[in-house]
Amino acid sequence: MANAQAEGETFDYVVVGGGTSGCVVTNRLSDAGFKVCLLEAGPKDNNPMIHVPAGYIKNIYSKKLTWNFMSEPNPGTNNRSFSLPQGRVLGGSSSINGLNYVRGQAVDYDNWAAEGNPGWSYKEILHYFKRSERRIGNADERYRGRDGELPITDLDWHHPVSEALIDAAIELGIPRNPDYNGASQDGAGYFQRTIYKGFRHSSARAFLRRAMKRGNVDVRTNSQATSILFEGTKAVGVAYITGGPGGARRELRATREVILTAGALNTPKLLQLSGIGPADVLRRAGVKVFHELWGVGNNLRDHYAVRMVARVKGSTTINDLAYGPALLGQIARWAFGKPSILAVSPSLVHIFWKSDPSLPRPDLEFACAPASFREGVVGLLDTHPGLTLGVWQERPESLGFAHIKSSNVFEPPAIQPNYLTHKTDQMALLGGMRLARQLFRTNALSRYMDAETSPTPNLESDDELLDFARQKGTTVYHMIGTTRMGPRSTPGTVVDSQLRVHGLSGLRIADASIMPLMPSANTNATTLMIAEKAADLILGRRAAPLETREEHAA
Repeated sequence: MANAQAEGETFDYVVVGGGTSGCVVTNRLSDAGFKVCLLEAGPKDNNPMIHVPAGYIKNIYSKKLTWNFMSEPNPGTNNRSFSLPQGRVLGGSSSINGLNYVRGQAVDYDNWAAEGNPGWSYKEILHYFKRSERRIGNADERYRGRDGELPITDLDWHHPVSEALIDAAIELGIPRNPDYNGASQDGAGYFQRTIYKGFRHSSARAFLRRAMKRGNVDVRTNSQATSILFEGTKAVGVAYITGGPGGARRELRATREVILTAGALNTPKLLQLSGIGPADVLRRAGVKVFHELWGVGNNLRDHYAVRMVARVKGSTTINDLAYGPALLGQIARWAFGKPSILAVSPSLVHIFWKSDPSLPRPDLEFACAPASFREGVVGLLDTHPGLTLGVWQERPESLGFAHIKSSNVFEPPAIQPNYLTHKTDQMALLGGMRLARQLFRTNALSRYMDAETSPTPNLESDDELLDFARQKGTTVYHMIGTTRMGPRSTPGTVVDSQLRVHGLSGLRIADASIMPLMPSANTNATTLMIAEKAADLILGRRAAPLETREEHAA
């Protein structure tokens, strides 16, 4: 483990990772008057395709804007490997993600607190969700924020098939819910998104731009952190390389703290490269053990989805609007600030419901759109009108890992999500697939249904449907848990409830890797909340008192 040798440049805080969380933390710490250096391995967010929401389809596969990670062959999915892109650009995954804003269920965070993490119950973290948010549209202000930096808007491009799908849910007894981020998540409706006036609003755009106008912020792009520097057991800086392999090697000093915000794959990677993690993993990689912590890189969880697809009749869907003259028309509409397919998220309709009626709360998320993709692959539309119902279990139990393979910072880690290896995950996904079938076969959707194309109706048994899920399912890019939060006495935990790394000082983690359990949600909103709370913890502040409100719903 390298100790700090040269003093180098000095800041109050060094933040590693300019993604969703790093942008928020940098903004809050610099606003408090501290000198902050933010390191980002990727480029600036000046690619125009980042800012046009429809650019998601291109950006998710970009070799310049993402970490092109691949999983190990997965035993639960017929030994397939999966592309696991994570944002590698200012704004991180908030610059390339699907733009939907989902907080999860109140009980998710109560369960975090029950795991031995005081201060993380729903009542205690609601303030942090609200702080970031500038909710535009109708909202119950007991739950929603109006004055934050990040605009959260309602869908402005509507489609008759989308409305018919919501009616189909109601036909099956699933209520319409206009605000799944409010009192209760249960029900169907339209996703809220981080799109405003036709443009994506990433964490970089919403938070970092204002921070960069201050004289106490230094943002360094194309700067790959290689190790954390220590004096004894105190983190005192970061070593990094500029410009890729063979680039200049430099060091930064932090007089107060080093804060890791590099995400669920790169944060454990940097810790392991610094000699912090499971001893057997470090030794195999040729890294000297500096501080043994078994949980670093373990406890990986991710959402695994199956896309149920039908051919549509009697309506023009996104498949028809994304080509030729129709696409030119959509571009013109977007250019004049009118609703357009260029300014929508990939999924328009949500359904949060139960895989089994006996369950006390929803365990399924459906992300649906009046569009279909060839072979279920995002980015390649079918040539005929379609409807897709993507479904996943909200709180997966299958656990995986992310472990370095060598001491080379530019070698990707071995990533094994272990999708569908837990029986609970298999049964929940089967329940979701059967619910999707019921939705396709409702009276509300009958006028638009031409044929169920993937899977075909002849696949009926549990074994057949589960085999389809193993063959055709895919990640939803929601990796968490690899530096899990919890008491030091709990095996597998890495940070305490103050986000301090167990057994070390001057080092905190503030990103999706600290989540002890998967929230019932897409993970970006929760990551924003973690960053907001982290900033207060670092600054020694307490959250503002929460307004009196009704008992929150699960």
